[in-house]
Amino acid sequence: MPFSDRFAGRPAPLDELRRAISPDLRLHAVDQSAVEAVDPLTYEVVRHRIWSITDEMGDTLKRMSGSTSVTEVNDFDFTIGDELGQEVQVGLFNTGLVAAMDLAIYWTLRHRSANPGIAEGDMFLCNDPWVGGGLHQNDVAVLAPIFHDGLLFGWSTAICHVADLGGVAPGSFSPTATDVFAEAVPTPPIKIVRGGVIQDDVVDAYLRRSRVPEMVGLDLRAKIGANRLATERMLGLIGRYGADLVKAVMKRMMDDAERRLRAKLTALPDGTWHAVGTQEQALLGDRGLYTIELRMTKVGDHLTFDFTGTDPQHGMINCPYAGMRAGVMFAVLPILAGDIPWAAGGLMRCFDLISEEGTINNAAFPAAVSKAPVGPAWATANLVAECLGKMLDTTAESRSRVQSVCAGTYDGCLLSGVDAEGRPFLGGLADTMASGFGAQPHADGVDTAGLFVIPMGRAPDVEMTELTQPLLYLWRREEPDTGGAGRQRGGLSGSVCVIPHGTRGSMTAMFTGSGKAASMSPGLAGGYPGGTQTDLVVHASGARAALAAGWIPATVGELGGEHRLVQAHDEVRVEPDGVIVLRWAAGGGYGDPLLRDPAAVARDVAEGKVSDEAARTLYGVAPGITGSLRHLIRERRREHATVPPEPTPVRATGGERLPLDDNLRLAPGEDGGSVVVCAHCDHALGRWGENYLAGLPRRTGATAEAGPASWPSPHDYVDEPIEFRQFYCPGCYTALLTQVVPAGRPIILDRAPATEIA
Repeated sequence: MPFSDRFAGRPAPLDELRRAISPDLRLHAVDQSAVEAVDPLTYEVVRHRIWSITDEMGDTLKRMSGSTSVTEVNDFDFTIGDELGQEVQVGLFNTGLVAAMDLAIYWTLRHRSANPGIAEGDMFLCNDPWVGGGLHQNDVAVLAPIFHDGLLFGWSTAICHVADLGGVAPGSFSPTATDVFAEAVPTPPIKIVRGGVIQDDVVDAYLRRSRVPEMVGLDLRAKIGANRLATERMLGLIGRYGADLVKAVMKRMMDDAERRLRAKLTALPDGTWHAVGTQEQALLGDRGLYTIELRMTKVGDHLTFDFTGTDPQHGMINCPYAGMRAGVMFAVLPILAGDIPWAAGGLMRCFDLISEEGTINNAAFPAAVSKAPVGPAWATANLVAECLGKMLDTTAESRSRVQSVCAGTYDGCLLSGVDAEGRPFLGGLADTMASGFGAQPHADGVDTAGLFVIPMGRAPDVEMTELTQPLLYLWRREEPDTGGAGRQRGGLSGSVCVIPHGTRGSMTAMFTGSGKAASMSPGLAGGYPGGTQTDLVVHASGARAALAAGWIPATVGELGGEHRLVQAHDEVRVEPDGVIVLRWAAGGGYGDPLLRDPAAVARDVAEGKVSDEAARTLYGVAPGITGSLRHLIRERRREHATVPPEPTPVRATGGERLPLDDNLRLAPGEDGGSVVVCAHCDHALGRWGENYLAGLPRRTGATAEAGPASWPSPHDYVDEPIEFRQFYCPGCYTALLTQVVPAGRPIILDRAPATEIA
């Protein structure tokens, strides 16, 4: 096999994998009859015991680790798998990582079972994202085989983001990287524990590359400890119930997860949904926009995610196959499987991925991939979440699961320098974990709730950040108007303002985060996108003088100094009198904001969640004149809309109306086909199956029309024109679709449900 072919990330069929494993490695397995023979009570007892073992793994990792990414942010995860590494139980932390752990085990079985061999007491370290185990090189996994009576019974894995593994820049992230050789070295699975003994030579070689070896070393031992605990607990479970019964429960856990997800999919209409997303600036100094495209098709009980049409890999905004797979799991787990136990090995049987290798979210070696989790993997998750939301919106029974995109991107800020005692420091601002969730048909998005890709993620305490890094906070707060406007409002995001405190000279701040020229948190059903990210570095600020005078600056304007707008990828020197300000992404809205309850808008204004300006201009709410103001806004929509040439008239007849979303219904047409009608005024919009959007009134304008938290000048970041775009019902001028997108992007119609209404 050619050397490069050894690192293909796509999973092979399990039968092929079994044939590739050395015959010297004997596997424990049970047949289907044993799975079906487990009684329900025993199944639940053993299943919950396996679940509790993963919880113990998480507790162990957090207690032993010394890094804030684990102890404060919860950027880690773990799995328990069967003899082939299929995931039986996963943690509720950084869920995208579970989409890579089984890939690493498959690779280890294929390429390590003969030489150097897989034996009892061994563990393997891996940070090669093309193999799996993580989404970029800073995700370092430890894989541990679990043996019983000489047979490979299963696997446990533990993984976390580590602070630094070398490369040209602190934190192993460089906005100038054009290939992986400027980043941390990817290491395929290598035996770091042999027969229960940690291999000091391998550990030394691993830690030698890091700028903070003590911290990375603690993380390594924490993962080894978590795996040892898993082995001990699993062998105890086997000792009580027997290996065959425990394995039968593990297989049934995956089968049950698969069955329940397939049943949920079967109850939904077949169809195809489409979404397009962008990433801004492929590397330092770039001003381009790069596209990820998704067509999601549901047929029967199966989903296909087709990313054909995605732009070729470029700069450092890439992820390998594992990142694309993680993007799918980021969205599928909370949206479709929120009420299903996360036996990911069963859930992943319910979908296929189609993608061209060498693209942004399926990059070929040696692409730069250090941004993968917070770049293309995250952007992939946005598109999957958008398509799943559209699909679920088509039936009343599933609408409770609909949600606009949450926190469409991550605002990363990595800091490095020398503290007052002359010691090097490396850290960052993880406050941006507290982002807004997307709105739902029945509820506003939760403000500063977190990140849906890390269900148990959290923003660290201000005091902890100030303890571990030479920083002082001037503020951390929620920001009004950041949540996308809608009948249901998107969840608010926040902002932080920090100054160096206790440093020796300047520090370096490296930034990464798209969604600055155009929001990456789209709304649904006419809802507005969440606010854009805006980061600033203020040079020669007056913050220290203000503190010395006894007052704390509370706004950007009060900081004084020279304001530098931070690009999507940027590297900035921050002097002792400098200030860093971050305002991060929020949740998208749901439905036309003119349909929002005026009392809810008034409450938002009173609580500081919505400004008076946004209440008037977006929601049409002002004391004493709400009715007339909303009428005026609709008339302005009518007056300024572009109306396409009159399409062929279509008419709906009486009868059943099937929901497509908050605004659209499917009705029987006079000609025997189906017609899309407005849910509010029953105006016929077009024939089903044709691009009815092409015949609707629409208006384009400046991005500032998306609200006060939308950056008004996208040209500050990218060269391609960005526009606000809105489509209306020609009868009542309700907003049916609201976007902030590149001006040349075509509208592609979703197709669901596939069946006509008789």
